[in-house]
Amino acid sequence: MTKPWTRRESVETRQPIAIDSRDPVLDLVVPVFNEEADLERSVRRLHAHLRTGFPYPFRITVADNASTDATPRIAARLAHELPEARWLRLEEKGRGRALRAAWSQSSAPVLAYVDVDLSTELAALLPLVAPLISGHSDLAIGTRLAPGSRVVRGPRREFLSRGYNTLLRSTLAVGFSDAQCGFKAVRREVVERLVPLVRDEEWFFDTELLVIAERAGLRIHEVPVDWVDDPDSRVDIRATVLADLRGIARIGTALARGTLPSDAARRGLLLPQLLRFGLVGAVSTLAHLLLYAALRPAIGAQAANALALLVCAVANTAANRRFAFGVRGRDGALRHQARGLLVFALGLTLTAGALAALHLMAPGAAPRTELAVLVAANLTATLLRFLLLRAWVFRTGAAR
Repeated sequence: MTKPWTRRESVETRQPIAIDSRDPVLDLVVPVFNEEADLERSVRRLHAHLRTGFPYPFRITVADNASTDATPRIAARLAHELPEARWLRLEEKGRGRALRAAWSQSSAPVLAYVDVDLSTELAALLPLVAPLISGHSDLAIGTRLAPGSRVVRGPRREFLSRGYNTLLRSTLAVGFSDAQCGFKAVRREVVERLVPLVRDEEWFFDTELLVIAERAGLRIHEVPVDWVDDPDSRVDIRATVLADLRGIARIGTALARGTLPSDAARRGLLLPQLLRFGLVGAVSTLAHLLLYAALRPAIGAQAANALALLVCAVANTAANRRFAFGVRGRDGALRHQARGLLVFALGLTLTAGALAALHLMAPGAAPRTELAVLVAANLTATLLRFLLLRAWVFRTGAAR
């Protein structure tokens, strides 16, 4: 049975990788299926780049997923001609299956893969691998959705990519920005622990691996990349989208049942978080209104609202931290409260603005009307607060 990875292990035991000039430090896998037109050109380009621009010993592994064209013959010839290349043949299709097989057979301390079309600029390869060699990070991914990335692709692919990653963030509360970029690297000890836990054998393999890694507290480094879409891509977009949706549903179910291998799994699911947040919010709103009603006669409407909201915001952040988002211990508590106060400032602006607008339009408004306006403003502020708490204050993304 695979030993579960503890958060203490993931943070404390990463050491720099010892470099031995005789053995590959990096094993770079190129998964292929019927790529006879592009395989030789891409592998030779990749080999030339690594020979001249990569300072560590390397290996290139062509993982052939049951190709039926000339791909196997080309891969075998490249493995014979290039001393740093090898060829692996699988009898079934699936990118995840290819990576699982190639990575499990490799002894290199850093394992990576690139898509055969080499859409990602190869200059990003060393920045991708270096944090793993130094021990700074456990996994590294190229991202097309971060500041500094330059991407050339059609509107359809752009919409699908951004939509998919937005869906991941909203449903599984992931912190990484780009799950499907074909440009990733991982330390071998991480592969040995996590890959046996990944069920998918195809395109969702990347996403599932990253979700499990993030829930286990591993550090995911992101590298902005220059990326040019391959107009001749063989990916069946419809089938891939449907498979990804099934994968998200499966991971979400595992999170809900607590069966995903993770010490933070229960923090990831949207609906339970929303329900717990709603309960905390209802109590906080009631407390805010009661405190406002008690303070208003002595200090006026605006001051009473501000003080009541401040007191309730501090208590609300603490309650949500523990109850809604499952954060335990003192680590990050001050940072969470500081960010919570910034969210409070937005809520104060909304509710104060609502009161100011009411007094401008109806200077003699009764306290009952003020309370009704505050309830409406608080509902809006509460929705905004949940989104910011989930995506920013208690965000569980790994270190960048």
